[in-house]
Amino acid sequence: MTSFVHVDQPATHPGVARAEAVIDHIRAARRSFDGARGLAALLLAAIVASLLVVADKLMSTWNDGGLLVAWLVLWGVAFAAIAFFAGTARSLAVRALSGMRAAAERRAAARADEQFMAYAKHDPRILRDLQAIASRQEAEADAAEEPVTVAKASADAATPTLYQALRRVNLGQYY
Repeated sequence: MTSFVHVDQPATHPGVARAEAVIDHIRAARRSFDGARGLAALLLAAIVASLLVVADKLMSTWNDGGLLVAWLVLWGVAFAAIAFFAGTARSLAVRALSGMRAAAERRAAARADEQFMAYAKHDPRILRDLQAIASRQEAEADAAEEPVTVAKASADAATPTLYQALRRVNLGQYY
């Protein structure tokens, strides 16, 4: 006699499902990570530590009778410093991180321009495109009715990087 066995096998392994959940959790935490928070905490700790050192130097000259009061004052100074400098440390950290990110973007753009120029030296089509872009910008600057100094300053301010110029050429924005 024939008998059929129906075994329900899971489509996924429980260990793999847990690992995927952990990886998704780590990715979400990484996206929400703000480096300014850690830098602000570090700056705040440095400020408070310097205040505590100054307060300890002042307390070391006292006799033992006022030591408890001195410790209370020391901790009062510490908590007041934390409350007073928290916003300043946070804003300083945010400015420092945004400055570092902007500098990194400028370095990446300069690196991309260098790579593009190195490639352009070997490809005559790109050189012709760059020459056409440069001549078109010169013609637009000459046709402007503004004084020469203002037109030159605005042309310098609006001059795209080589990467942006090639991208515009490839997207057909100049033709």
